[in-house]
Amino acid sequence: MQILSISTVGVRVNHRGNWLHIVVETDAGITGIGEASQSGNDALCAAAVEQFARLLEGEDPRRIAQIRQKLRRKDGGSFYNTALSGLEQALWDITARSLEVPLHRLFGGAVRERIRLYANINRHVVDRSPQGFARAAKQAADGGFTAVKMAPFDELRPPYRYRTGPEADWRPGVERVRAVRRAIGDEVELAVDCHSRMDVSLAVIVGQELADVDLFWYEEPVSYADTEGLTAVGARVPQPIASAESVFGIEAFRAFTAGRCVDVIMPDVKHCGGIQELNEIAAAARMRQVPVAPHNPAGPLATAATAQAASTWPNFYVLEYAWGEVDWRADLLTPAERIEDGHLVLSQEPGLGHRLNAQLVDAHRVPIASSTDSSKVRFE
Repeated sequence: MQILSISTVGVRVNHRGNWLHIVVETDAGITGIGEASQSGNDALCAAAVEQFARLLEGEDPRRIAQIRQKLRRKDGGSFYNTALSGLEQALWDITARSLEVPLHRLFGGAVRERIRLYANINRHVVDRSPQGFARAAKQAADGGFTAVKMAPFDELRPPYRYRTGPEADWRPGVERVRAVRRAIGDEVELAVDCHSRMDVSLAVIVGQELADVDLFWYEEPVSYADTEGLTAVGARVPQPIASAESVFGIEAFRAFTAGRCVDVIMPDVKHCGGIQELNEIAAAARMRQVPVAPHNPAGPLATAATAQAASTWPNFYVLEYAWGEVDWRADLLTPAERIEDGHLVLSQEPGLGHRLNAQLVDAHRVPIASSTDSSKVRFE
């Protein structure tokens, strides 16, 4: 089997960005798909994919380890690493489809067929008032999700005017968190994503202020690159700390697994290097009994790819689900994405378990700066 072409297909979503897919076609008539969204620049990601297409034409797509070794670059940056991660997903899709088995079978088979999700409401919320966050969280909870995540501090940036007192810069964010907790009650778990808006001292102040809200976790109060800072915050606040959504490659996860600077790690299949790297990171975390909650504020294809891998892990915790972005999300895939009672039902179809729905792709296609005409790409 040989690779004939590699291209990108963009789907317009909303004001928060688009979904970018990578499509690999072979001379055996098998097409593989992967997701490479949220690299920070879709055009640069697509340019990296064009480079892959030139390098890999004629290669056997099932020689995934060799292709990974050929393309890995320490200095690749977010755009390149996301492109590589999406390509790797597509290669696994081809490999499993060629064997006519769901991908999880290649990793020993699933230990769970329902993947617990938490609803990330951030990409839905436009009204950032406490009431706006509370409405969205309540809708997600009423829809069956038993855990919700919010990003209440996105307006918080240094230099901070006031760290303490009634006019402290962080107080509006705390008010949003408290409004959500009141709206969803005590039975639904609540996580807060800080998007690295704080320094260590401020993160400690806010974490202690939120002590009575009973957070599921306190995510990236400081940058994932500041592992010492994450450790310092975790030692002084009552909440578990989660991080590592942007980290690429198992080597870079050492501080999060062997060093255990956080309580929960969040590798992202779109950024960490792909499905095999995701599995290796989870295995490394297992040695130190670190739970893995994959980062995934993305489209249904990345969710499907993550679920195929995570279904095999003993230390899987919970998977992120971008709630409420578009009402046609589930139908972008065939068979459609199945969410029941806050769980994703694992597909048992070959490969990643789904194909892209050509009609919906055409209805929502967004042009990506690339020399490849994605309108001519097959999905079946």
